[in-house]
Parts: sequence; structure tokens; C-alpha cells
Amino acid sequence: MTGARAFRVIDTGVREGRRQIAFDQALIESRKAGAIPDTIRFLRFPPTALIGRHQSLSRELRVDFCRANGIGLVRRITGGGAIYLDEGQLGWSLVFHRDTFGIASLEQLAREICEGAAAGLSRLGVAARFRPRNDIEVDGRKVSGTGGFFDGDILFYQGTVLVDMDPGRMVAALKVPQAKLARRGLDSAAQRVTTLKELLGAAPAIAAVQQALLEGFASRLGIATSASAITAREEDLASRLHDEEIGTDEFVAEIDHPEAGDGVRTASVAAAGGTVTAHVRLEGEGDERIREVLFTGDFFIAPPRILFDLEGALRGAPAVDAAAEVERFFAATHVGLLSVAPADFARAVEAAATGIAALAANGQP
Repeated sequence: MTGARAFRVIDTGVREGRRQIAFDQALIESRKAGAIPDTIRFLRFPPTALIGRHQSLSRELRVDFCRANGIGLVRRITGGGAIYLDEGQLGWSLVFHRDTFGIASLEQLAREICEGAAAGLSRLGVAARFRPRNDIEVDGRKVSGTGGFFDGDILFYQGTVLVDMDPGRMVAALKVPQAKLARRGLDSAAQRVTTLKELLGAAPAIAAVQQALLEGFASRLGIATSASAITAREEDLASRLHDEEIGTDEFVAEIDHPEAGDGVRTASVAAAGGTVTAHVRLEGEGDERIREVLFTGDFFIAPPRILFDLEGALRGAPAVDAAAEVERFFAATHVGLLSVAPADFARAVEAAATGIAALAANGQP
């Protein structure tokens, strides 16, 4: 990539979690409308537990603990797994047109952005490295998680940097599956992550981390950044999106224990980059047809709404043809997948329809 591409830089500071996520959507819509240029944004949260767009609330978070301890409950507009954030973590995001870098692949763009973030963090004195598909690690422990998606021609890509954190608070707020930890030989979620404070002996100033990231992005992506003001349009749009959808309890609890309903069969496929779970309800005299299906998990799919189209396409399909229907859908639809593959969705729905509880990525129970 040659030439310096201009990016404005804004900072929304510490805001309530649902309002921060509403601002994410406002950025996307504003960029799609051409009302703002390509943008880098920094943000921070009060104590907040966030689930991915396709995750089940009560399966991922200790809801009662969060409510009793003033920890906000938030659903992101991006996929991925549950995370805990507070003022000791720094969030960052990039919003830009797909033509900006001349790269069409979500996976390649994710690599370039993550390599830039890793290069920036390394300027602080840590050996940060990108670990595909979407983590930044130091000595095998995650210091930054990332994810994003295309919405039309606009890419929204975000990450967090663990500057300083209470790991006990994180473990208490999240329900981290033991199987996920076992794949890495870890006893607890706290062993999987590290912070800049732990690595450096003292937490660097947030402003220093921001500057390091900007320098890393500039070096890797070939961009020129300049500080800018948040527009009134963005603030107004974010407020409306918060009040009408993203800030509502209904949105946060949109997916919550879907397997609890009568007659729902559930199966999961654990792939290298994430887990796909299918919740299937059958109908007909011999349960031969799919009445409805819901997919959940910590995967990234772009655009996120395409998942609703897949679920709709499976309604009424013969149960024995479920996997083939999924494969036909992906073959005919332009979909971006960052951490799982179409075959993982096919295996999950097939396993649920036939009563197999869990599969590995290779299709073995």
C-alpha cells in the first residue's frame, strides 16, 4: 500500500456501554452516507460485560453478579466472544470505505489492521504479535482482541487493549467455557490474558497507548491521522440508535437461553477460530421438517444480518437436507466469515436435527 490516506481521529472517552455501542452504529451509518471521512475512534467503558452479536446472554455472562455489582450488560453489533471492560482498558475502532486500501478480503484487512496494532503496542516495549485470526498476543497471552465486519462498502473493525485490569472481576462476570480454556492448557480465563501493566511493571498513560497505536497504524497501513471533533450528526444519530434499539433491554436479551424452549434440539461445532451452535425445532408427524433454527456462537459473520437470512432459508426444509440447504445458501450468497467456515454451520444444524450434542470441526463427536 502506497501513499498516505487521511484518517480523522476522535475520542468518545468513558461512556455507558450501550451508548458506546450505539455510537459504533452511528459511525457506520454516517460513513455510509458520506457524512464523515475514514475514521479512527478511541473509547473506554465503565465496568461492563459485553457479549457478541450472536451470543446467548445468560450462557455467556453471570447476569445476577453483574447486576448486583454495577456491571453493565451490553450486546455488541459485532460478533465474537464475551468480554469484560472497565476504565483500565482502551477500545479502538476503524471505520473506512472498502476502496481505501484496495483490499477486498475481510481476513486480509483484519491481518493488516492487527499487524498495525501489534506494531504500535511494540513501541511501548512489549513483544506484541498478531495471532490469526483476530488476537494480539505477548508470549502467548492475549493483550488485545479484535473483530469486525463489512456493512455494504464500509468496514467497521474494532479492538481493545488491556492496559490495566482486575482479572478476578473479569472471571466473576463472564462464563468462560472450560473446553475453550482446555484447548490452550489453561486453568482459568485469567491465565489467557495479560495487561500492559503486568508486562511493563506500570500501566502506561492512556494517551501514550493511543499515540503508539496511531503510529503503528500509520506505519503498517500507510495512513496520515489528524485529531478531529465529533460531529453533532454522529451524536444525534447515536442517541437515537441507543433509545430505539441498542440501549434497550430487549436488544441485549434478544438471544437468551434459546435451548430452553420445548422441543428445541441443540448442537455445537467447535472450530479452530470459534464455536457455532445450532438450536433447531422440528415439526411434522415424524419431526421431518425444520420449523425454525437459531444460530449462536462467538463467530464473526459479515454482514451480521445475513445470519437471519440463513435462518429464514432453513424454515420448512426437510431435516435430512439441512446441511445441504446451508451449503447451498452460502454458495449463492456473498458472506464474509472470519473465524469459522460454512461447513461448521452445516454440521451444527445437521447434528442438532439428528440429536448429536457436540462435534469437533472435523465432524467427530
